[in-house]
Amino acid sequence: MLIDAHCHIDMLENPEAYLQKQERDGNITIGMTNLPSHFKMGYPYFRNLKRSRLALGYHPLMVAENPNELKLFKKYLPYTSYIGEIGLDFSREGIGSKMQQVDMLRKILENISGERKIVSVHSRRAEKELYGLLREYDIKNVIFHWYSGPLGLISEIESAGYYFSLNEAMTCSQNGCAIIEKISRSRVLTETDAPYNEKKNLSATLRQVDMSEEQVKENFYKLLEGIK
Repeated sequence: MLIDAHCHIDMLENPEAYLQKQERDGNITIGMTNLPSHFKMGYPYFRNLKRSRLALGYHPLMVAENPNELKLFKKYLPYTSYIGEIGLDFSREGIGSKMQQVDMLRKILENISGERKIVSVHSRRAEKELYGLLREYDIKNVIFHWYSGPLGLISEIESAGYYFSLNEAMTCSQNGCAIIEKISRSRVLTETDAPYNEKKNLSATLRQVDMSEEQVKENFYKLLEGIK
């Protein structure tokens, strides 16, 4: 069993065919959404699936141009146990909307605090700020997707009980390998981040990090205990 903890299924060329193949192959797939309105459109396709789930998201790079979907986020919050993709992006691409991102993220975290949800977060160039907000709102069951931040923060993230989802692209870069080396294997999940990531082979990721499908499955099932 392969586990894809972060995949933008709704952005794929043929989402329905992709989902059906993953179901037939017995793999677990968590589909991210970039906006609550995207979740609204995609949710009917996931309702009867056994191994695939759709997460409710509000991507930080979408906040500035789509500031009015918080009401929709609140409406669909009871529909899923998965939240994502949410977070902060202070890279050159996102720094211009920093204050809007923080304001929206605070509202999102206020709504999910105390809820039994698994949360996949985007943290590019904003890792410390995001971690601080997650702790401030006592958010549990968090997965740091494609982490690229400071090595020194990894132990703090792990001490909070959080996880990291790794992909093949990370295993192909010097910085990614340094990060992977610091992460405890008990905190590792796998992801594709398809279709935004070209190097997305889950089996290759497992080989590169010297882990088995069973180890990742055990980590994922342990994470699931937090929402039961």
